[in-house]
Amino acid sequence: MDRTAHPDRRALLTGGLAVATVALAGCSSTSATPSTNSAPSASSASPEARPATPAAAFARLMDGNKRWVSGDLQHPDRDPDRRQLVAQTQEPFGSILACIDSRVPPELLFDTGLGDLYVMRTGGEAVGPVVTGSVEYGPMTSGTPLIVVLGHQRCGAIEAAYKSIRDGKPLPGNLEAIAKALRPAYELAVREGGADPVETMARAQVRLTAADLRSNQDLAPLVAKGALAVVGAYYSLDTGKVEVLAGAPS
Repeated sequence: MDRTAHPDRRALLTGGLAVATVALAGCSSTSATPSTNSAPSASSASPEARPATPAAAFARLMDGNKRWVSGDLQHPDRDPDRRQLVAQTQEPFGSILACIDSRVPPELLFDTGLGDLYVMRTGGEAVGPVVTGSVEYGPMTSGTPLIVVLGHQRCGAIEAAYKSIRDGKPLPGNLEAIAKALRPAYELAVREGGADPVETMARAQVRLTAADLRSNQDLAPLVAKGALAVVGAYYSLDTGKVEVLAGAPS
């Protein structure tokens, strides 16, 4: 994971956000007000207001996961009215950093819909400056109160990185960049031991990434004042249940 200091990062971020306000107007919650002729009322498209606190956002997510586990799905925010409501502006209540695995789509396993979540997906939740910036985007530009780092059972990226580092055999192409990003989790897993070192490494990657985000120079002030929570979580492919590893807001 990227722990390199960037002395000019604050200045770049300040300028970058100013540019993003213009260049990403279509992606930001501060974009133009939708036309009153075409957009439906919020009550018809989204009966639930956006959670205002980290605890409320987390409860909304976990309630959705309970429905996913039981099969009693609501499929909220997925109709044409919702599409029109969020066409001009968005206000997601959560940011999810998950794996690219085809079996772990955050919008489905949390039973959410269009405009509810910012979602970033990388192999094994590997991070670097661009990924970190993407995770920061919601909390820093539209007040998104929750970040969840979501690892999962039987992660192929974690397994490939584990074997590559253990055996000293680099992965082909840019896959090696994933292995390098996951090395701290590998080292922690080796120290912790356990019957299944790949699962240990997958959980370690979640904890390390969540801790790094929680303490980074831009997100830490939001966490300190209670405006943001960074949760580490783990998804079971067998049961569909999301287990909290660290950082659940109270």
